Amino acid sequence: MISSSAKNSFDKAIMQALKGAMVASSDDTCEVTIEDRPTAITESKFVMLTSSSYVFRAFVLIYFEPNEALREHFARRNRTTAADLTEQDFIDALSESGNMCSGAFNRDLGRHYPHVGLSTPNILDKHCADSLETFNANHSQQFRIDVNQVTLFRASLVLCAYAPLDFYLPDTVAEDEVSSGELEMF
Repeated sequence: MISSSAKNSFDKAIMQALKGAMVASSDDTCEVTIEDRPTAITESKFVMLTSSSYVFRAFVLIYFEPNEALREHFARRNRTTAADLTEQDFIDALSESGNMCSGAFNRDLGRHYPHVGLSTPNILDKHCADSLETFNANHSQQFRIDVNQVTLFRASLVLCAYAPLDFYLPDTVAEDEVSSGELEMF
């Protein structure tokens, strides 16, 4: 139901979106790699993002451990210190990264599928991910996200198709194809 080209394109779109969204500054390096042999998730929490159209629903889970390294990462993003980063500031920075990721992912998908909607980020405990099995996914992939050579996040893409999916996402997009997002009122 999902062509191999579409699976690769969904993977490529989320990898590009994660790479752009998870850095704290332009000085950071970010590598997003597919985990060839997925391992058990050890992180205790995740940010859940949803992108949906008439023909698919994509769940993106960004797993994290709210530890000192991650607090320092987001403190740099907020131009403060980890000690001065409040719990709300931490959640807001994490959610903003989720929003950026979701927006970039939807922009790439919107070139091929009209009417792609996105959710706001939801921060959940790891055990909540077990309920995704009920959706009978047609494709899933696990990623590792290294920022400045340190693994700060892991992510999963869970894709459910309601119609045949087949498209190709090129490695680069012509500058005239890139547009800013539009706000749509329902």
